[in-house]
Amino acid sequence: MFEGLKYKLGLGKKKNPIPETEAPVPAADIISSPQPEVKKAPGFLNKIKTLVVEHEFVLSEKDIEESLFELQMVLLESDVAYPVAEAITEHMKKELVGTHRKLRESADDVVTNALRHAIEEVLGEGFDLVSYVRTHDRPVKILFTGVNGTGKTTSVAKIAHYLQSQGLSVVVGAGDTFRAGAIEQIRVHCDRLGIKLIAHQEGADPSAVLYDTVEYAKAHKTDVVLADSAGRFHNRVNLMNQLEKIKRVMKPNLVFYVDEAVAGNDAVIRAEEFEKTVSTDGVILTKVDMDPKGGAAISIAYTIGKPLVFLGVGQGYDDMKPFTPSLIIDEIFGDD
Repeated sequence: MFEGLKYKLGLGKKKNPIPETEAPVPAADIISSPQPEVKKAPGFLNKIKTLVVEHEFVLSEKDIEESLFELQMVLLESDVAYPVAEAITEHMKKELVGTHRKLRESADDVVTNALRHAIEEVLGEGFDLVSYVRTHDRPVKILFTGVNGTGKTTSVAKIAHYLQSQGLSVVVGAGDTFRAGAIEQIRVHCDRLGIKLIAHQEGADPSAVLYDTVEYAKAHKTDVVLADSAGRFHNRVNLMNQLEKIKRVMKPNLVFYVDEAVAGNDAVIRAEEFEKTVSTDGVILTKVDMDPKGGAAISIAYTIGKPLVFLGVGQGYDDMKPFTPSLIIDEIFGDD
């Protein structure tokens, strides 16, 4: 993941196809001829590195203005939201302008670290769900919501599996009674994982389903209630009213918004609109492994002011990773 962004930032290499093998030519038959040198236009990071060397790292804002503008364009092309791209370039400007390079510190390290620190700042620290559960009254009730088709139901199953692996007991409420096949989908997951599912018939009142789920958790001293719900857009008044009813009845401790990274900036915009309509406590991004740009993962927490909680990075139950900044930072700045 993030291959496109890494390449544009000059931190990775595009893999070239392996050429077809040819019979080796005897050394005596090879006639060498001078090849014209192909000069590549330096990328913006290389431009800043050159300035760092030439100015012994006493840079003015004017020195790096053009390079930072190029960086902002690269971030925008990679679906990074405009306010986030601005925040990243502003952080780099503050870190680079007027600073003296330490003895033996390379220009490459100075510039790359400035970019790393800028991205870390917009990513935030994330949210430790397991610690939250262990320090709050049980059951901790978590409601999952978001738009249609972003992997919400599957995310509920994966997070249930993760919480089980941390020694916590879980019950799932099949609150998506609207979508055809949704109850059966979550039932299959729960059967595979050995997790208790509370479900009513299709078309039932989701508030009643989730009320029963909470009551089961209380009676059985279950640690966590995970409540699935139907996908909905923020401008569908009837569905948003239904969500408000669910919240009144269930009284969730946490509301998590689920969207897919491959939607790019659209995911950021949807999360922002959803946050205005229904206050959320955190974000889960699915299909991060399928997103070469990485803009949504970098932007979403900063834009809506709520932490990333989990990143979905594959199809398996173990492929729902608790978010930490290093998950994304290592992916962008790590070796190929």
